[in-house]
Amino acid sequence: MYQAVAAATTMGGVPTDNVDFVVTLDQIPRWIDAESRSSLECENEDHSYFPDPLKSPEKESSRNGMISRFPVDHEINSTIYLWRGQPWNLEVDAVVNSTNENLEEAHSSQGLHAAAGPGLAEECATLGGCRTGMAKVTKAYDLPARRVIHTVGPKYAVKYHTAAENALSHCYRSCLELLIENGLRSIAMDCIYTEAKNYPREPAAHVAIRTVRRFLEKQKDEIIAVVFCTGTSSDTEIYKRLLPLYFPRDKHEEKVAIAKLPADVGDENGETIIDERKIRIKPLPKKTIHKPLEAPVELPISDVGLMQRLFGCYMYSGLVMAPSMGVLSLGVSGVFCSSWLSSGSTVVLWVFWNSSYLDTYLDPAFMSLIKDPDQRRQEQWEKTAQAQGGWNCAKMLGFGDLGGPPLSAAEEYSLHSRYLSKATSLNLSEIAEMKIVYRGGVDSEGHPVMVIVGAHFLLRCLDLERFVLYVVKEFEPLIQKRYTILYLHSAASLQTQPDLGWMRRLQQILGRKHQRNLHAIYVLHPTFHLKAAIFALQMFVDNVVWKKVVYVDRLLQLFRYVPREQLVIPDFVFQHDLEVNGGKGRMVDPQTKYVYHRQ
Repeated sequence: MYQAVAAATTMGGVPTDNVDFVVTLDQIPRWIDAESRSSLECENEDHSYFPDPLKSPEKESSRNGMISRFPVDHEINSTIYLWRGQPWNLEVDAVVNSTNENLEEAHSSQGLHAAAGPGLAEECATLGGCRTGMAKVTKAYDLPARRVIHTVGPKYAVKYHTAAENALSHCYRSCLELLIENGLRSIAMDCIYTEAKNYPREPAAHVAIRTVRRFLEKQKDEIIAVVFCTGTSSDTEIYKRLLPLYFPRDKHEEKVAIAKLPADVGDENGETIIDERKIRIKPLPKKTIHKPLEAPVELPISDVGLMQRLFGCYMYSGLVMAPSMGVLSLGVSGVFCSSWLSSGSTVVLWVFWNSSYLDTYLDPAFMSLIKDPDQRRQEQWEKTAQAQGGWNCAKMLGFGDLGGPPLSAAEEYSLHSRYLSKATSLNLSEIAEMKIVYRGGVDSEGHPVMVIVGAHFLLRCLDLERFVLYVVKEFEPLIQKRYTILYLHSAASLQTQPDLGWMRRLQQILGRKHQRNLHAIYVLHPTFHLKAAIFALQMFVDNVVWKKVVYVDRLLQLFRYVPREQLVIPDFVFQHDLEVNGGKGRMVDPQTKYVYHRQ
């Protein structure tokens, strides 16, 4: 069925597959030898559908003084390959098959069983299935490879995002562990995540690449080749963009990756760790070796008395107690005092003479005094309650509920990813038909324009949660680079509008990339009430984004910012402009050729 091929063909710089041929590793360019390095050199262009590795607003400062979490390692890079096509054509030691828990042929990777022959399905039936996140190995039969490693990827649900992420990481790690256990050294891995299991492609690619990187850091002497196989052009582009973040080929890519990597890249195995789920066990105290105490140094009586009055310290040989502060500390010969600051998070120490035996007597785990996650979570709840109470005045003024603490960059990234994943899996055609939000052309500076029609926002007929999902889905391609929003407020004052609390939540969901890349918000036909609401948004929600609002009173004025031919404007907007403005002037609609005379 297979025959050797002299040279592998390529498509877009990545070798393509041909089912009639066997392709060896020598015919695939290694990642470290790849010619195309445009993925990180063009930093201003970002074509990621899902949010790219989080770009921190403090981009420049994040590069300075930070150590790369994935430094350049040419030995590891030399083992990485990227191949466009199915792994069944590759002459490697093992190929990976993404299947279900029953190892059924119908749910296996496309084309595997047809290429391997009936013997593969017969052996899979004798294995007794496989659990999610685990892997099992069989013979390869008619394939050029020596073995097939079968693994079961997780089903994705937004609610169980972390569990799915760790299960997927375990899939890749289990395959690599089986590779070494069976004395094999090269492996071809296709994308274990599948459309049937609803796992978003780009987040899954992050998990796959970082898990392989962490494994190779520990076992790079045991593995000579890992081939990432992609079946679609979109998967290929995702891997070409993400590989430099985890496998940088030079110092430039390493430097750029520091700013582009996600906030959470997992632990030493690539798995996501949640502090609240850690088992917190205090280590046993170290064995102490008692050494002869040095002769104490005499302190002036006035100093000793002063310390006793201030801290209530009772001095013993090797033990100090501060009952008023609730602290018990082991000390050395002499006085050793400790007390809590009012914040309850910092320890201040006073040592008055020789403490050369400090490490011997003190427990480092006790002295670190790091707050446990339960305490941090309780403080977060208290901050939330305090913030909600602090914005009662805004709620009384009719601006809505603006309570709640601000989200961190990682929290916004996670929130945006969840909404985007859900939006892509739903049919939101009924929202699209309302024509509330739609794409325009470009403004006078070449930025893409998103048009919002206020009069079409019928709050009584609209499911706000589904509308938010539609907004996230429509805005995603635009917010990757500079863009413009045009809000048509014409005749919208007659409609009920959402409060500022809802606007604040929508802005958090869109994330910091929306805030950073937003060029301007042009508001046509603003009213006094709308200007007051925008002023409240500047005061209570975000002073940066809403400072970009530009009020436009006339259509002719709007066309200076956004050319008419770049817009699809409802007819009632022209009529509203004539009714509100009137006056002198002449306006021609390029589409209808209608001439508006203002006298």
